[in-house]
Order: sequence, then structure tokens, then C-alpha cells
Amino acid sequence: MTRVGIADDQALVRAGLETIIRHSEGLELIGEASNGLEAVELARDHRPDVLLMDIRMPMVDGIEATTRIVADPDLTDVRVLILTTFDADEYVYAALRAGASGFLLKDVPPEELVAAIRVLAEGEALLAPSITRRLIAEFAVRPAITDERAIRGLELLTGREREIMVEVGRGLSNAEIAEALVVAHATVKTHVSRILTKLGARDRAQMVVLAYESGLVIPGR
Repeated sequence: MTRVGIADDQALVRAGLETIIRHSEGLELIGEASNGLEAVELARDHRPDVLLMDIRMPMVDGIEATTRIVADPDLTDVRVLILTTFDADEYVYAALRAGASGFLLKDVPPEELVAAIRVLAEGEALLAPSITRRLIAEFAVRPAITDERAIRGLELLTGREREIMVEVGRGLSNAEIAEALVVAHATVKTHVSRILTKLGARDRAQMVVLAYESGLVIPGR
């Protein structure tokens, strides 16, 4: 069973998400939170596989709550899926920089939400190419990296790994990268796994952020 938590300040939204989870095979609801502080406590007390996180909540917002969860070494297995009504690029970028593993709008069909939960529970990241390309166009500025581990990780990448990281940063899926580079899909997946290990990144979403912030991918090119 995939254990799921819900963090949203609107009772009606929580009720709707609860219904979807309870009626989806293989999913189990293990707790709810109505603000960011409660969301962090939910993560610490129940360790959900996936935590559905609203952005605008009282006390502490979803971005800060995500930051605290990702920073906790005891919560490395908790994946945060941001759910919001705000289709604004700055929220996407803020959520990814905070360490969220996925981002969806609340108006997605129930089956798409369930599929997203399962993707994150398997340790993957849900980063739609359309969202990534919006980041490229408008919000992927390049502040200097301050994480020494990430810097060392980039220096350890092989030429092929850098090439694949660039394509991930541009929003290509593994299948698209395999086609573009004329290699097997399994080969790309293996390279992505090695890149994550070298960077010390928890998932593909963090890899994309690092691709921009390191200058490996330059917006507009």
C-alpha cells in the first residue's frame, strides 16, 4: 500500500482528496493537516510515502513546510506533491527549489492525481515537460550554487552524464532522451540514477534545478 497524507487548509478540498484516495486501489490515507505546521508534524509522525501539499496555507505555507520536511534527514523517504489552484510559474520554481518531487494543479482529473501519487511513491519525480519549459523561458535564473557537495558532484559527471543532465533540464523524458541520443531507454535510466547519486539529489526535480543553478543549462539556449 502507498501511504498518503493530505495538507490543505480547505476542508472541502481535503474531503475530495480523501474520497479519491480511499477509492483508489493500493492507496491508504494516513493523516490530514490544515496548515503547514501540521503538515510537518504529519510527515514526522506518520512518514507518508507521498504528502499532498497545498501552497497557500495559514501558519506556515506549503513551500516552507516542504523545505522543512526535505531538510529533515529522518524524512528522506517522504515525497511532497504540490497541489495548487495557482498556475503561476513562480510557485512552480519555488516548490521545486524547496525540494518538492512533483507539481500538479488541483483541477487535474482524479485518475491523473492517482497516477502522480504512484509515480512519486516509486521514487521518481513528476515534472511535466510543459512546466520545465516554462521555467526555462521565464524563471530559471542562475544564482550561484552554495552547496559544495553539488559542486563536487557536477565535477564528477562524465561527458555523457552532463549531456543527459542537460536534456533532463530541458524537459525531455527518458524516452525522449534515448531517442535524441540514439541509446537504449535503460541506458538513460541508468545514467540518470548515477547523476542523482553523484549530485546527492533526491530526485529528477532537484536535478533540473541544479542544471539551471549550476549554469549547465542556460535559459533561452
